[in-house]
Amino acid sequence: MLSLSKKSLLFPSLNRRQWEWDIDKIMSQKLPDDVAMFLTKSIEALSEDVKASLCVLSCFGSSAETAFIKTLERLLQKTLLSNLDAAVEEGLLDKKDGRYHF
Repeated sequence: MLSLSKKSLLFPSLNRRQWEWDIDKIMSQKLPDDVAMFLTKSIEALSEDVKASLCVLSCFGSSAETAFIKTLERLLQKTLLSNLDAAVEEGLLDKKDGRYHF
């Protein structure tokens, strides 16, 4: 859904207070054959800084606390939090209760 929204194929109508879409345009979209390909293309589209931050996060398991990431940021002298937030915006990470989750 995030992908459709980014392409303006799915959008909220404030006047009607409901979601609207163009089914013909949606159906004409080339969809990846599998989820792995979709994720690969999504990750490839990220900046190198965001990809590097995801690599750092991945070293610590499936999730990490924001406070821990702040400590890493200070020790490594690298920008991590804003890069991870960009990954959240792209739908590649979740951020909930002070933790980033794959």
